[in-house]
Amino acid sequence: MPGSPPLRLVLASASPARRKTLQAAGIEPEVLVSGVDESLVASDRADGLCLELARLKAQAVLPRLLPAQDQRTLVIGCDSVLDFDGQILGKPADETDAIRRWGRMRGRSGVLHSGHCLIDVAADRRAEAVAATTVHFAAVSDDEIATYVNTGEPLAVAGAFTIDGLGGPFVERIEGDPGTVVGLSLPLLRRLLAELDLQITDLWSRSTSSAAR
Repeated sequence: MPGSPPLRLVLASASPARRKTLQAAGIEPEVLVSGVDESLVASDRADGLCLELARLKAQAVLPRLLPAQDQRTLVIGCDSVLDFDGQILGKPADETDAIRRWGRMRGRSGVLHSGHCLIDVAADRRAEAVAATTVHFAAVSDDEIATYVNTGEPLAVAGAFTIDGLGGPFVERIEGDPGTVVGLSLPLLRRLLAELDLQITDLWSRSTSSAAR
């Protein structure tokens, strides 16, 4: 949009995977960690839980935003949970919990839900939605599970697995957007921006825009 002020995107998440997803798409976000205690929110629905947590994370950083001259500020909060056998699984409590989960998940499938809440700060408008992707897990051995859990990676992520890290070989296939499993769906972000009368290309960094010429 010619003449429009540059956009600033604040990511209310400590997740390096979410930040890398945005950067790979030409978007350089600022990062403000929300500090929301995820254990304080309960729900019997995976989609409702992750959306409420995404909403809380985005709202939590609003009071800490520093003014940016001539910039329209957007804040995005995200949260992910795995729906497996009707049970909602966030991050494992410890290694024992992660091993127990993988013992149940191997050779089976679950649905990874990622909630997204996008806030246009100055306009006091928001757009929010949940993306869902079915994940089919490999029939991994006990030794593979123990070695994987020992790396510490499963303890830091919803569902105790990744597809963009060490856990990638243990996922046979997915049905849906892989970004959902990473924690941030770019196609969904594009649709949320459209609800706020914006385009995802408005978030491209200047270096990205220059390289495209």
